[in-house]
Amino acid sequence: MTTTNTGLFHPGKIIALLILAVTFTGITSLGVQSDPPEISHDGLHLEHGADVALLYVKPGADFSVYEEFVMLDAYVAFKKDWQRKTKVGGRRVSNKDMEKIKGEAAELLHESFKKELDEVGGYKFVDKADDKVMILRPALIDLEITAPDIPVAGRVTNYVASAGAATLYLELFDSVSGEILARLVDRRAMQDYGTARWANSVSNRADANRMFRRWAKKLRLAMDEQRTKAGLEPVKSGN
Repeated sequence: MTTTNTGLFHPGKIIALLILAVTFTGITSLGVQSDPPEISHDGLHLEHGADVALLYVKPGADFSVYEEFVMLDAYVAFKKDWQRKTKVGGRRVSNKDMEKIKGEAAELLHESFKKELDEVGGYKFVDKADDKVMILRPALIDLEITAPDIPVAGRVTNYVASAGAATLYLELFDSVSGEILARLVDRRAMQDYGTARWANSVSNRADANRMFRRWAKKLRLAMDEQRTKAGLEPVKSGN
């Protein structure tokens, strides 16, 4: 995946920003506390009844003007103690394994959003700022993979009822001014099979892709709704 650097954000600051955001919104590994603040530290207002666990929006922000996206590389963080508690075929997950999984998860998130927003919705992905360009800054936190497909000696077959779970932390910015427009947080589990199913790299990737596409679809539908409210045609119709 090609890394996009808009000059607006220094990559080294993202961890500190995430810690700040997690602290003030009251996010936990189980979701979001029942009484988040009505107004965020940076002036965003809590939207009640949103189709995600937590949504903050800038008052008066006009989302209908945006037709293109710049998507920054996702920051990925595993759930605390996941590495220590996870074994495959008796082997612990190594630091190298974790870095590989992080890279794959970030790449798949980008691909999933691009397919849903671009190929389905017509919202083009670009690499420069413009009046109609919105910046997406994602992070996957509290990532859990029930049966990671890592190299082990001998043949190992893993059966799981769910491939795992993750929390999406997504910030939306105007690409020209750098002003933050919205922030959302949502935790989702990958597909619940109901019964145990064989897990491998192919099934894990498919399950993660479905989860990421659900998030991307929520964003696409929200953007389409804003255009409809503004009396505009869907972006797709103009391509």
